[in-house]
Amino acid sequence: MPAAETNYRRTERNLMKTIDIIPSKSDAHRALICSALSENPCRVVCSAGSEDIEATENCLAALKEGREEMRCRESGSTLRFLLPVMGALGHKAAFYPEGRLPDRPLSPLYEQLEAHGCRLSPKGSIPFVIEGQLKAGDYWLPGNVSSQYISGFLFALPLLQGDSRIRIEGELESRGYVNMTRKVLTDFGIVTEETDFGYTIPGGQKYCGPEVYRVEGDWSNACFWLASGAFLEDGICVRGLSADSLQGDREIVSLLSRFGAKVKAEENQVTVQKGRLRGIEIDARQIPDMVPILSVVACGAEGKTVIRGAQRLRMKESDRLETICQVLRGLGAGIEEISDGLVIEGGGFLNGGKAFSYRDHRIAMMAAVASLICREKVILEGGEAVKKSYPDFFDVMENAGLSGNLERI
Repeated sequence: MPAAETNYRRTERNLMKTIDIIPSKSDAHRALICSALSENPCRVVCSAGSEDIEATENCLAALKEGREEMRCRESGSTLRFLLPVMGALGHKAAFYPEGRLPDRPLSPLYEQLEAHGCRLSPKGSIPFVIEGQLKAGDYWLPGNVSSQYISGFLFALPLLQGDSRIRIEGELESRGYVNMTRKVLTDFGIVTEETDFGYTIPGGQKYCGPEVYRVEGDWSNACFWLASGAFLEDGICVRGLSADSLQGDREIVSLLSRFGAKVKAEENQVTVQKGRLRGIEIDARQIPDMVPILSVVACGAEGKTVIRGAQRLRMKESDRLETICQVLRGLGAGIEEISDGLVIEGGGFLNGGKAFSYRDHRIAMMAAVASLICREKVILEGGEAVKKSYPDFFDVMENAGLSGNLERI
């Protein structure tokens, strides 16, 4: 039986749809890197892959084999995590980014690497080469840029001789992802200390992992199914979610409750059913990846939803503030961009029509879920973008009986 078919269960007595969520891409990246650096063997158990996870696996395999060529594809996590690691190891590496990744920002990661002993190709180069030896010291990073820069240095700096400090300027956004990194580092015996200015990282440490590391369930991708439940009388139950996860997108539970959905959170699963949805205000600084699916919930709610603090979405696989607007407006939404977010006038339903993914996995999944509240079919072009993070997404959707109003071309 195909793996996707095991993700859905339905019985005559229980009409609720049950979906077993895939492993967390974010947790998998972190565990794979720590395992590769570990002095003892550690097997990372990850029951489902994606293009991004494969990119990290391939780059780590190249590192172990002493090869310079790093095929990071479109994975920003792979590139931004491994650049500092290669510098700390003194390993010359040539990264081959694809899609929009060469154009996505690398500052101030780029400048901090250069200031501490590394030599890099000009920004946007393909391949993008790093060489030289990273040195311990003080690293200055704004809190309102990618948390991946901070995580990259947290992986690298323990390997150096001498203590280092990461000094955060301003409020740290996407703190949950940094907390995830520190948690995985702890599991591999690495000490990092949070301070009032950022983080202190003792040097001269050695990675020592467990014999087996099991990747936890993915709250980011679960958000799409949980939001779908908010439109269904029978609801959706998503299993395999850790209640004490450090993933920031666990916030979907409280946000759907605020919208008015019926939400029941248990130790390893969350159930969401249709309720009377009303527009809300959302601060997205800690949860930017949720904005596409929250925008769909806002369309299915009555009244105005305002999403702020999401300006970093302009630097993702697409300019997500722009593409969310274009896709949902094309389906009949009353939606407008503001400088750092979106204003959505929800009417409880959308019309339907043609939608393009813009080669962005979260935009593709957003458009698919939007079909649940459309009067007419959604014709989705470019749905293959989901391979980046959730290759079986459409299979799971179909097996759960959710794809009747969706057509892919």
